[in-house]
Amino acid sequence: MQGNMAKAFKNRASKQHYTSEVQLSLPGFETPFTQHLNPKNRWVVLAHKIPWDKLVSVYQNQMQNSKTGAEGINPRVAIGSIIIKHICDLSDRETVLQIQENMYMQYFIGFSSFSDEEPFDPSLFVEFRKRLGAEQINEINERILGLANELQEQNEDEVAGREESSQKETENKVAPANAGKLIVDATACPQDIRYPTDLDLLNDAREKSEELIDHLFCPSKHLAKPRTYREIARKVYLKIAQKKSKSKKEIRTAIKRQLNYLRRNLNNIHKLLDTYSFIPFDRHQYKYLLVIQTFYEQQREMFVGKKHQVDHRIVSIHQPHVRPIVRGKANAKVEFGAKIEVSIANGFSFLEELSWEAYNEGTRLMDTVERYKKRFGFYPKEVLVDKIYCTRDNRARLKALGIILRAKPLGRPKAVVVHVSPGERNPIEGKFGQAKTAYGMNRIKARLQQTSQSWIASIVLVLNLVKLAGQVPYYPWSLLDLFSARVLEYHFGYLVCRIELSELSKNKLLSN
Repeated sequence: MQGNMAKAFKNRASKQHYTSEVQLSLPGFETPFTQHLNPKNRWVVLAHKIPWDKLVSVYQNQMQNSKTGAEGINPRVAIGSIIIKHICDLSDRETVLQIQENMYMQYFIGFSSFSDEEPFDPSLFVEFRKRLGAEQINEINERILGLANELQEQNEDEVAGREESSQKETENKVAPANAGKLIVDATACPQDIRYPTDLDLLNDAREKSEELIDHLFCPSKHLAKPRTYREIARKVYLKIAQKKSKSKKEIRTAIKRQLNYLRRNLNNIHKLLDTYSFIPFDRHQYKYLLVIQTFYEQQREMFVGKKHQVDHRIVSIHQPHVRPIVRGKANAKVEFGAKIEVSIANGFSFLEELSWEAYNEGTRLMDTVERYKKRFGFYPKEVLVDKIYCTRDNRARLKALGIILRAKPLGRPKAVVVHVSPGERNPIEGKFGQAKTAYGMNRIKARLQQTSQSWIASIVLVLNLVKLAGQVPYYPWSLLDLFSARVLEYHFGYLVCRIELSELSKNKLLSN
């Protein structure tokens, strides 16, 4: 009975005996550095499929020092480090350490040999993000799409032959009909900030105003330092903030007292500034002063009007560009960060819109459709969107262009109607899940507005690079005339593909 049972083949764990670290000296440790790199490693495979020349050209255009100035860091090192950071979802410092310790990562960013030194200082990531903004990332995505189209056209021409390729050229001269499928959706990218409450934000603004007063006060210039009551204000704040349950009356009373403390500090700041013939602040301090003044006006307006909404509401003193985005989800009704709109066409993701202010997605649909035509030369045949996009104006404009809107029709549901399958819009939701779960879009840790936008755009770039790497398997170009390969699934670490032999390929193999 046991002989008929199938045996389970498993990779057993290593049974190497334990050796004490005291007995093993460092020179006795065996390293694989004398061997060649594994060509199946994920970084080696990805390095051969990324169009580095196209990515580097966009980066070099931002440098603007081709004739004068010192040469910057290797563009491939900069771009490759950003890709490694988001693929592995690492911090800036950890990314540099991983590159320093991993020879495959060093090969990926273009090193010719292994080096045990840091490739660059982690603080340079900020400069990388400034040079690769959202516009530059979108340009790289467009170039990646162009390369993907070239690979697809090359494979089609090799299989079909010269006669069919000439017929395609003549057909392309005629105005093309609508083709392709466009999927559009929007989501929020939460920033890495503390959950904002009015009382906590007022306390932060008050403490920052006290720092500005300390900077402005000069014993030789001013008679006495303005009183800030900082110790009393701190005790008043902690008395309410540390309570497990707070009543509305207690919160409102605490907010009123913090507003009074902040108002007094702002008045003292302006009095101290009047004694100077210039503004004795650096750009960071001056920015904080403007943010605190605007924040005080907003909080004062909401307190007097007994409301909780105001235009362009500031929810972080240190990141004033962040805005609340109402989503209506069960787990998070409000998220604080940027709102983006992403479209998927031919499996590639495009960052259509990035805004720090909340907006109605329905007003941006036709702009996305026009950008689709600009990329491909024709309008999409079908558009798949959710309910918020399906306004009467959008339905009429899509119908005039001959585009099919795959969504729920207006009016009472009919008895027999072709409903949209819930799984048809899964690709866009899957992209959001992949970006947030694996690549860190659910927690943007950059502080500046420009670097945060670059962080988000870089994740979209990584999505397209992974898609590009899995589109065509990595084989020598001499084998492309024999094999017609189609990738079924690609994961980092292994590649699963199916090889289909054409009749011409079979004849060549049999003759050989």
